[in-house]
Amino acid sequence: MDRCAAAYAYHKQGYNCAQSVAGAFADLTGTAPEQLMAAMGGFGGGVGGSHEELCGAVSGGVLVLSLLHPHTDGEDRAGKVRLYARAKEFRRRFQEVFGLTRCGDLLRARPGVTERNPASRRLGVTAHCDNMIVTAVEILEQMLREEEAG
Repeated sequence: MDRCAAAYAYHKQGYNCAQSVAGAFADLTGTAPEQLMAAMGGFGGGVGGSHEELCGAVSGGVLVLSLLHPHTDGEDRAGKVRLYARAKEFRRRFQEVFGLTRCGDLLRARPGVTERNPASRRLGVTAHCDNMIVTAVEILEQMLREEEAG
């Protein structure tokens, strides 16, 4: 499955950045796409279209990590630490590619497609948010491959 292409297609269908990223991982998370779309609906555009908060593509990625590595026991401090480390690493890698993680800052900077986000280049992505979405999925996939490799 080409998750980058799936996320790109979701965005073209009108879903926001957070929904598009999360939806591309529905099969892995065991969550129906409709549930993911509902959960992430308000996170697009830096929360409610405000452009003031975290990029929706990053928010969608953090949800995916949270579903794949659930912290459901408040007393499980080690599980919380592991999940936080994954989320922090995902955010760091996104920031490493684009230099920023806040929606409004990214919109102003308009970082383009480079050798640092090959999936966007492969898919012929040119629109700003599509680039954020495809790159977030690409980073998540890399992190999941690394986890599998041990």
